[in-house]
Amino acid sequence: MKKILILGSSGQIGSELSKFLKDKKYEVFDFDIVEDEFEDLRINDNKILEKFIRDCDFVFFLAFDVGGARYLKKYQKTFQFLHNNIRLMSNTFELLEKYSKPFIFSSSQMSNMSHSPYGVSKAVGENYTKCLNGLTVKFWNVYGEENDLEKSHVITDFINKAKNDRKIKMLSDGSESRQFLHAHDCCECLHVLSQKFDELDKQKEYHITSFSWNTITEIAEEVSKNFQNCEIEKAQTKDTIQKDKKNEPDPYILNFWEPKISIKEGIKDIINKMEKK
Repeated sequence: MKKILILGSSGQIGSELSKFLKDKKYEVFDFDIVEDEFEDLRINDNKILEKFIRDCDFVFFLAFDVGGARYLKKYQKTFQFLHNNIRLMSNTFELLEKYSKPFIFSSSQMSNMSHSPYGVSKAVGENYTKCLNGLTVKFWNVYGEENDLEKSHVITDFINKAKNDRKIKMLSDGSESRQFLHAHDCCECLHVLSQKFDELDKQKEYHITSFSWNTITEIAEEVSKNFQNCEIEKAQTKDTIQKDKKNEPDPYILNFWEPKISIKEGIKDIINKMEKK
């Protein structure tokens, strides 16, 4: 049985991946600062982290100081945001190199957006990954259950507002287009890539996305359909996070995997899970 280490196991992707792999009978090591203060990737010479990396067979490097648009707008240009991410990458990549562990690093489709400190820091991680012959994946707005509302991403943010306020107050005019992927689809893809790790071309770009575009307004409308008398209030400003820069995903990943959950089905699933809390 493979021993899998998930760094960032309490995040919206990490928590879903942990359940997914445990259901498949993998031995999963969960590692997240939310669970224990000593599970902090920023700690230099972290013996707990070193033991987990040494003892595992494969690593999913999902941990990062990140959140949705509101969080990035507030924090990504601060010293602490950059310092957190540089430290956690430096410490983790050093140990991955020391023990020559196979790993997947979670990047973002924003890694080529030089105006974004978040994107730039992910690009740094991609270069570390190439040096160590790891595999970089680029996430496109993966959504799932979230516990930290300060860091909530757009879909969970809209659901929370609709549920509690019956009003979805948007941060932009909603005209920007995005691709959204349900966390379960993301986990299936990560699992496939980990199984095929040795045979995959590490120089290729692996874009994990739905390959389907929706405007933020369309997302708000789809969420609002699930709540009675739910209003949508748009802001007057354009998106300030991606600044209308629009990438196109590389379809190469479709040779190994394809998404299954529609945005309508995915939103309903997250609403049902949030209703149970």
